[in-house]
Amino acid sequence: MSRWFFVLMLVCGAGAANVSGQNQTGAPAAKPEAQEGSAASSGQPSGQSQTGQPPSGQTQNGQAGAQQNPATPAAPAPPPAARATDVGSPDAILAAAYDVISGPAGQKRDWGRFLSLFLPGARLIAVTQKQGGGLTAVTMTPEQYLGYADQYFAKNGFAEREIARHADRYGNILQVFSTYESRHDPKDAAPFARGINSFQLFYDGVRWYVVTIFWQEETPENPLPKEFLPPAP
Repeated sequence: MSRWFFVLMLVCGAGAANVSGQNQTGAPAAKPEAQEGSAASSGQPSGQSQTGQPPSGQTQNGQAGAQQNPATPAAPAPPPAARATDVGSPDAILAAAYDVISGPAGQKRDWGRFLSLFLPGARLIAVTQKQGGGLTAVTMTPEQYLGYADQYFAKNGFAEREIARHADRYGNILQVFSTYESRHDPKDAAPFARGINSFQLFYDGVRWYVVTIFWQEETPENPLPKEFLPPAP
């Protein structure tokens, strides 16, 4: 998926963690002013009402009241309907994944087609360097990915293709190491980046889904090994 994504996240501030209780300048967040009649303004100890009654959820003898069960998380929205030609085989869904993100600068990508490739709850995970050194993995939903990618593709051409593949399958699950090259234009003589997209695929008996795309870009310190490159001519 290439380094452009990491640069874009830094520009957009996607990787910046906002520490709880602090604003983005690093200063502690201002505490709200005490309202008239509140526990802070009335001198009552925290956790007790002005009438001296125990807080909600606790009985008069100090025993904890019954806890309510937490709400069940909402199920992920189903993806748009997929083209049968995109999801009929592992070859087809990998080809669609590369094709749908590639195009010239300013060309609007078909994000409905992109989302249709993924299982609900799917994730994209990028290995990248931390500012202080070392590595980290940035996890995002397909919807988050397209939000950042759309900004980049508006101004930059991007063409990514598979050059080698190693796959292992058991039953309805398939793991693919897909070696990629990224160019700004398909006619560029050399790629500006290479790496491995690790696809986890699932077949439900009707169609294939992308469950995860987990990728790492090649660096001088971590070159691609020959077993993940095309055979020498």
